[in-house]
Amino acid sequence: MVIRGNSASGKSSVAQGLRDRHGRGVAIVSQDVIRRNVLREHDTARGANIALLGSIAREALNAGFHVVLEGILYADRYSHMITSLVRDHRGFSRCYYLDVPLEATLVRHASKADAAYLAQVTDHHLTSWYRELDLLPGGLETVIPAGSTLQDTVARVLRETGLACASAVPPPQSVPSQEDSMSTPVLMSDPQVAAVPVRECGEPLVDVRDHSFRVDPRKHDPLGACAHVRESVLARLEHARSLLPAGTDLLFIEGYRPPALQRHYFIKYRDELAAAHPDWTAEQLHQATSRYVSPPQIAPHSAGAAVDVTLVDQDGHELDLGTRVNASPEESNGACFTHAPNLSDHARHHRTLLLNAMEKAGFTNYGTEFWHFSAGDRYDALMRQDPHARYGPTELP
Repeated sequence: MVIRGNSASGKSSVAQGLRDRHGRGVAIVSQDVIRRNVLREHDTARGANIALLGSIAREALNAGFHVVLEGILYADRYSHMITSLVRDHRGFSRCYYLDVPLEATLVRHASKADAAYLAQVTDHHLTSWYRELDLLPGGLETVIPAGSTLQDTVARVLRETGLACASAVPPPQSVPSQEDSMSTPVLMSDPQVAAVPVRECGEPLVDVRDHSFRVDPRKHDPLGACAHVRESVLARLEHARSLLPAGTDLLFIEGYRPPALQRHYFIKYRDELAAAHPDWTAEQLHQATSRYVSPPQIAPHSAGAAVDVTLVDQDGHELDLGTRVNASPEESNGACFTHAPNLSDHARHHRTLLLNAMEKAGFTNYGTEFWHFSAGDRYDALMRQDPHARYGPTELP
């Protein structure tokens, strides 16, 4: 996210508000901090802070942070750095310009409590620095008018960047490790999952094919339902792509799954297990089925919250992750489990790349399927100890 505007337009307050609302995981890269405090240089077209701001933002993105770059950032001096940053980032980017008239800027400035700052930065300075509607080229920015309150602006940016319904990724100590729980992974059939309440946030389903993702045809359906996910899930996928090493990309296999299709998959696999194990009880069948297919009433795919993904090279060839995507525990001899012990070093390395990128982007992996990740559904909420899920079963419009 890029937040631009004249001095005293509220840029730093918006950036801090975004971090306060989202929590940990947001890096604020401030022009004033780098230019004034770190470098102590004047704002010129050849200032060293320009490249340094871009480098810090890139490093923070590579480390898995959401980045808010904020400052006056005059278009004629900083546009190349900003547009290059947006172009090169494979995740989701949005740029905003806070449009506040000079008169309102002077009033806001006078209300600041820092007497030393007011003495150092006068109305004359603000007037000389002021540029009216100094937008980046190419229609890159969304203009936010002066009438938008701080609370409204923060809420709007969170919503439009896909973070409105998203919680920050909790620190490692507060989330059960996927690897630690491998021996006894929590199954979708666990009553704890069904007990998580849903507070549907109403995010629409969006088509990942409109955002340059490689979509595998194996789950293709006439309506293209499988290529849809919730808006925030798409933003997380874009973030995950940006964390992968060069020459490696995500292959999107399946997202949204209509509830009726989910029921069909569940019953079909349950019947296969029943035929193979006629002595199993109904409860045993239900639990074993849910290792591979989620029970329809809590299925993350039917909420548009889950994605099945794997890795490909730059030519689109699938990398070796130990077994094919959608291989059942029976077919793969348990190698479908994310942390299965019977993997080659090559396959384990690729799984680690996938798992690290997806988890840093805020997804939760289902431990019996290395390819399955979700965010905002009941299972994700349980694993993150959130009080409720954001997404429940939905239908494609």
